[in-house]
Parts: sequence; C-alpha cells; structure tokens
Amino acid sequence: MKTKGLKKDKVNVVTLGCSKNLVDSEVILTQLKGNGIHAMHEAIDDRANIVIVNTCGFIDNAKQESIDTILRYADAKAAGKIDKLYVTGCLSQRYRDDLEQEIPEVDAFFGTMELPLLLKKFKANYKHELVGERIITTSRHYAYLKIAEGCDRPCSFCAIPLMRGRHVSKPMEELVKEATTLARNGTKELLLIAQDATYYGLDLYKKRNLADLMKRLSDVEGIDWIRLHYAFPSGFPMDVLDVMAERTNICNYLDMPLQHGSSRILQLMRRGITREKTEALVAQIRDKVPGIALRTTLIAGHPGETDADFEEMRTFVANTRFDRLGIFTYSHEEGTHAHSMEDNVPEKVKQQRANEIMQLQESISYEINQQKIGKTLKVLIDRKEGGHFVGRTEADSPEVDNEVMVSAQDHYLRIGDFANIAITDATEFDLFGVPVG
Repeated sequence: MKTKGLKKDKVNVVTLGCSKNLVDSEVILTQLKGNGIHAMHEAIDDRANIVIVNTCGFIDNAKQESIDTILRYADAKAAGKIDKLYVTGCLSQRYRDDLEQEIPEVDAFFGTMELPLLLKKFKANYKHELVGERIITTSRHYAYLKIAEGCDRPCSFCAIPLMRGRHVSKPMEELVKEATTLARNGTKELLLIAQDATYYGLDLYKKRNLADLMKRLSDVEGIDWIRLHYAFPSGFPMDVLDVMAERTNICNYLDMPLQHGSSRILQLMRRGITREKTEALVAQIRDKVPGIALRTTLIAGHPGETDADFEEMRTFVANTRFDRLGIFTYSHEEGTHAHSMEDNVPEKVKQQRANEIMQLQESISYEINQQKIGKTLKVLIDRKEGGHFVGRTEADSPEVDNEVMVSAQDHYLRIGDFANIAITDATEFDLFGVPVG
C-alpha cells in the first residue's frame, strides 16, 4: 500500500478541449498556488499524487478523449500511483450522474462553475484578491483572455449552453486589470475569446460593448497584438471594425464561425442569417478593414443536409476565399434542438464532404500564400522546433493557423520577440523566410 506520510501534496491539472478550457485550468492553477498548494500543468512525470482532469464535452470525439483520459488516471489510482482523482469541466457538468455511476474511482466530479467547491477538497478558499491574476500555461508572450462565459444563442447543434449556461460578460474593469497584469509579466499578444464575443456587454451595459472593450485593452501598455475570436455573424457590431482599422495593435484578423453556406441549412441550424446576408457581411468587413484575415469554421452533415446544400456550401467557400478555415463533421448531441431531427447523413458521407471542403481550402490557402513570397512580414516567434524557429504573422492565431519557418541553423531569433521576415517560399499552410533588418 502506498504510504503518504508527511509528503506534501502535488497536483497535476490536465486540460482537454478548447482555449476557454485552458483559461479555466489557468485559474485553477492560480487559486491552488495562491493557497500554497504545489500545482503543475500537464506534468509528464510522476511527481503529482493528485490529478484534476478538466474535460471537454463538446462533440463525440472530444467526449471520448475526456473519458479515455479519466479512465487512464483511474487506472493509475487503482495501481497506487496517485492518491486522488478529481474531474471538472464541460463533460463533468453535462454527464456527472452517469460518470459517477460508470467511473467510481473518481473522488469527486465538479461542474464548470464549481471552482470554490473543488478548492474545498484541498482545504483551500477561493481568493477574490487573485481575480485578474493568472498563471499562464502557454508561452509567456501570448495569452487567452476570456471576456465572457456561456451563450444565449439557440444554435440547433450546440450543447454549450447546457454546459456553460447563459451569457455572462466579465466586467470591463476586471478585464483591463487582467490584461495589465499579463502585460507586466511579459504578454505581448492577447487573444480575446468567448462563446460569442460579439454579445459582450449586453447583459452588463445593455448594449454590445465589444468595441469599447477593445479600445480599453488597446490602451494597455505592452500589448502589441490583440486578436478577436469567435464572433457571431448575426447582429455583428460594425463599430468593432472601426476600432480594428484605427488601432495599430489590434490585429486585422477575425475568427467568425459561420457553420454553413446554405441558407436552408443555416435556417435549420437556427443561426438567424442567410447565405446572402453572410456574403454581404463578409464584403462589408473586407471593405472596412482592407487586407483583413478571415477565419471561419463549418459543419458538414447537419441533419437534412442534401447534396445540393453541400454544393451550395462548397460554392460559398470557393467564392468567399477565406484566409483560414476549419470544418467539423456534425455530432448528434442529446439535449440540443437538432437531436430531435433524424441524423440522416451517414458518417462516411459527412467525412467525405469535410475532406472535400478542406481540399478546396488547401488550394485557396496555397494561392494566397504564394502571393506572400517576396513580401516582408512582421512575425512573432513562438518556439524553436525541428531545426526551425517557428512564428506567426498578424493573420495567424496559435495552434489553428499558418506558421512561419526560419532556419535555426542559419539564423538566431529570440522566442517571444517580433522579427521582420522576408518570405522566400510557401506551401499550403506554411511560410518560409529569412530575417531582415
């Protein structure tokens, strides 16, 4: 039997899912350490005797990854390798009763808003004085800034409101304080995230206040780039584009998940917009912010999607020529509006359609990247990997977008610094270059 004795607890926080979950894990780490508890993020050795798994419950693949991770640590507990196992996050919020029955090795499950209860397991208190403080698990030079929690949108396919609740904006003063602290600790790029960033402020200030927030954050000394993620197209606040155009430290970049290019499927998805209105919005955005990099996300195989609907989406992608694009296959989620419909697109067809869209996007991305050869771009250097320094341009967000590769044999660059890179070659999703100046 494992003897604990007087050994001090060490906690490993494991994060699954999206950047919003990563921020939650960073808050957990901050609160644990603020209470004097030794905590690590995704430690790869056996130093920790307590594990907290922060789960994702968004779609089938993410749920399975979360369950597999929980089971792996449950086996470790059964083998005496760890003492305690706690589970939090979206999967725990959504399926707690089932999980308690199926995986009794877990000591306790917690929902997405139950951090104070989790802390009590460590005889720790939620420290309000730490609000605005955050231990960063990404490279120090960039950080995600969650500006709101939850979502009020009625999208047919989405289970997020079931797991995260109604939209709640974070007060502007708290966000400015958090950004100021991050900048003081070396953060140069803020990535603004929420389930729906464009809804920001409606609950607190009775108006869409994202533009004002972006101005306030833009004034924070030391922040060189501000990047906007997860904008909802219906009711998009156009004043955001005015701020983007006038402020040099706000990236000409917009992540706007559109989900489909067929008006009929958009109606089934309850998105509140048509393809025609979407096309007009994209044209307005590009007119107001020339050269803006547009990222979107689509879904293939929503219930009722026909060959004609898919072809309409394919034509929409071909004509719109997004700078960045990702696509998921539809996941039939209980509790959502779409779950009442027949999941009538076979999995093989869903995947074929998704693959076809990505092949089309590869060719678009290749053509766009080829046009960058010979240009000099401002690049933020993220890391050194495989003989290259790897960085990103203003048009690229971490993990999901293109990267810029510079030979580490021929050149030296400091991680976390900006560099002017002359682009010498390009593939579908990577640029290659040399430092200049």
